[in-house]
Amino acid sequence: MDASSELRKLPKIDRLLDSDEAGRWVEREGRELVLGSLRLAVDEARLDVQQGLACPSEEAILARTRELLDLQTRPTLRPVINATGVVIHTNLGRAPLSEDALAAMARVARGYSNLEFDLLQGERGSRYAHCASLLAKLSGAEAALVVNNNAAAVMLALAALARGREAIVSRGQLVEIGGGFRIPDVMRESGASLVEVGTTNRTYARDFEAAITERTAALMVVHRSNFQMVGFTCDAGLDELAALSVARGLVLIDDLGSGTFLDTAPFGLAHEPTVQERVAAGADLVCFSGDKLLGGPQAGYLVGKRALIERLESFPLLRALRVDKATLAGIEATLRHYQRGEALSKVPVWRAISLGVDAAQARARAWMERLGQGGAHRDLQVVASESTVGGGSLPGLSLPTRVLSVGVKAPDEVARALRLGEPAVVGRIEEGRLVLDPRTVLPHEDDALIHAVQKVLTQHGVS
Repeated sequence: MDASSELRKLPKIDRLLDSDEAGRWVEREGRELVLGSLRLAVDEARLDVQQGLACPSEEAILARTRELLDLQTRPTLRPVINATGVVIHTNLGRAPLSEDALAAMARVARGYSNLEFDLLQGERGSRYAHCASLLAKLSGAEAALVVNNNAAAVMLALAALARGREAIVSRGQLVEIGGGFRIPDVMRESGASLVEVGTTNRTYARDFEAAITERTAALMVVHRSNFQMVGFTCDAGLDELAALSVARGLVLIDDLGSGTFLDTAPFGLAHEPTVQERVAAGADLVCFSGDKLLGGPQAGYLVGKRALIERLESFPLLRALRVDKATLAGIEATLRHYQRGEALSKVPVWRAISLGVDAAQARARAWMERLGQGGAHRDLQVVASESTVGGGSLPGLSLPTRVLSVGVKAPDEVARALRLGEPAVVGRIEEGRLVLDPRTVLPHEDDALIHAVQKVLTQHGVS
């Protein structure tokens, strides 16, 4: 094949730009973006010819231009079907929101709202009032405050209450959470001096007491969210530290990590300390996340003594940590589910955690039957497996489930194709097979999941 003659067949950019199809793209995406995509498509065709291939047709070059345009205009933040079985998947956006929360956020975001306006008095109000009373009632605390995440909650508490002074914490609780984020770093940035007590595996209340000086402002407890310590271990009890903090005039701050209003034990998991329990045990401030086990928008909650919450509300750092109107609307709607006792059925995280094995099996079997209709020779099985809660919650524990296991020659390639599809589907590989877990696939996503898997299996010759 004569490369020079093939190169002469490449269409001119102006000619491609004058085509009806390119004209429609220009109207939708703008001339510069279309022009750049056409040039990329022609450059790719030129490289193919130089490597000995025939010159692609004008239609093929326009088709490739369409693909390049789609890649450039597709949102980088996209919905994903989570078939991993990890309920609170940090990399996949943590907690999906309830329908009520989504509707509330859309209502408030669509127009103006009384974010910082007192409708009764007709004057400026506080954004922090919208969720505070509801959050306080649910937790049993005197008052509450919402910021943008739990790390911010801990930093605000330490900055406002212990800056320039000391905060005492057990050496065995100086945890690192996802992304290399470490509790000592948070404390350091707050301006509080960290005082470590005890040993890695055993810390007693007397260790805290011995470390108290005139510079001490707070005692701090940190939940080991993402790992377990077993064997010869001991932690100072929260009730012991509460009594010590009262006796010595200190503040007891409890970083609960994920935080939950519901007991996890009835679902076959270990008991995760609830927010209500920590408040009742005497913590002055309890800090926890809103987008993990609570199942709401990203937020950090602080609940506790009214005098301390008021100090936090007047601290200048709070302005940098505040949440917006849509988030507040979603938080309130999520908290209402708990208030009405409907969290298990309405909050997606709890609906997933409470999903029984029989329900998971029925759903996985329905997927298998639908996919089996697309190819008689497909290797499809419903098998026993384990799901995890994730999100730094209940480490080392799992929930029994039933999954759809798909046998393919190149499971990693099939998994990659699913991730890059529309919609994107993220599963997992177990024992060399692609696994799709019903626990984390939302009820309305079944059709989209089946369509995506059907398409990828067909593309990979699995029929």
